[in-house]
This record gives sequence, C-alpha cells and structure tokens, in this order.
Amino acid sequence: MCADKLRKPLRLIAAACNNMGIGKNGQLPWHLPHEFNFFMDTVTSVSRPGKLNMILWGRGTWFSNPECIFVKMPNVLHVVISTTMRTVPKHAHFLCQDFDTGVSLASLPHLCDLVETIWVAGGPQVYQEALMHPWCDLIYLTNIMADFDCDVFFPPFDKSTFVKQERFLGVPNQIQEENGVQFKFEVFKREICVAEVI
Repeated sequence: MCADKLRKPLRLIAAACNNMGIGKNGQLPWHLPHEFNFFMDTVTSVSRPGKLNMILWGRGTWFSNPECIFVKMPNVLHVVISTTMRTVPKHAHFLCQDFDTGVSLASLPHLCDLVETIWVAGGPQVYQEALMHPWCDLIYLTNIMADFDCDVFFPPFDKSTFVKQERFLGVPNQIQEENGVQFKFEVFKREICVAEVI
C-alpha cells in the first residue's frame, strides 16, 4: 500500500490583479514572462527524479493555453476537469468529470507512489473547490499590483485560515517589475486547526 495514499499536498497557483481578476476573454490580460516562468518552474519542480506532479485544469483554462506550453512541462501529469467532454484532449493524461475524481487519481495504486504534489491551475470554479478540499495547504497567488479589465476572478478566501507568509522558501520576496507592471509573489499557508490533527 502507498504510504502517502491518504493525503497529498494540494496547492493552488494563480496570478490576480487589484480586483482579483485572473483573466479576460480566455486570456491573461497582462504580459509578464518572468511571472509565467515562475509558474512553470513551480509546478514542474519535484524532489527527485522519477517523481511527478499532477496539475488539475478546468476545461476553459486548459484550452486557453497554447499547446506548446504543455510540451514544455516535464514531471507533470495533466488532468482536465470537464462535465461535457468525453475524450481526453491532446497532451492531457486524464479527463475527469468532477474535481474530487481528479484529486483521487493521485491515490490510484499505479500513481500514489509517483505523484508528489497536486497543483490547481484554474479556473474559478476549480479554484473554489480546491479551497474547500481538506488536502489544500498552500495558495501561490502572485499579486499583480495594477488594475486590469477582467471577466473571471480568483474566488474569495478566508485570510485567517490561509495566512500570508512573510517569507517562503524558494519564493522571491521583493516586488518585481516587468513591462511597466509591478507584481509580487505571495504564498498563503493554511493554518491547521486542532480538529484536523485529532
């Protein structure tokens, strides 16, 4: 039996502007290659060779990315969440009809020893379900320090439950600037309550 079968780290990763907007017309409303490289480096990083991360994508978020992105992501299993699709999209590894089924893939006998971290890459509904999941421990949320017109938004979350870290290992702490836009990488860590450890 897989020693880590009952629990995997489940982490959200996103970038949001001042009004918590994360996209417009299926695209990012900003062009910040350094911020995107941070996303790529974070979700593909594993502790040792042979391990894999799993990324859960909502259908809209998956198709908003060019195919070349998925080819450039080593050490990753892609899971697309959709209630309407019937076949696994190109470059994805799994298709699931709901979020919980996607998460449970990491506990399958042939995957539980391989999967290290489950990342959630959007969109809003998938983020919302991830925030409520008991395995969710961290939110990597880049603060885009500007106003952009958006039509999709990162869901509200309790900042007494997910507490912003002053510093976090491997995450730059200083304000960055690219193409005239300032941003800062931020990590929110879930505070463990007594009921969760009993």
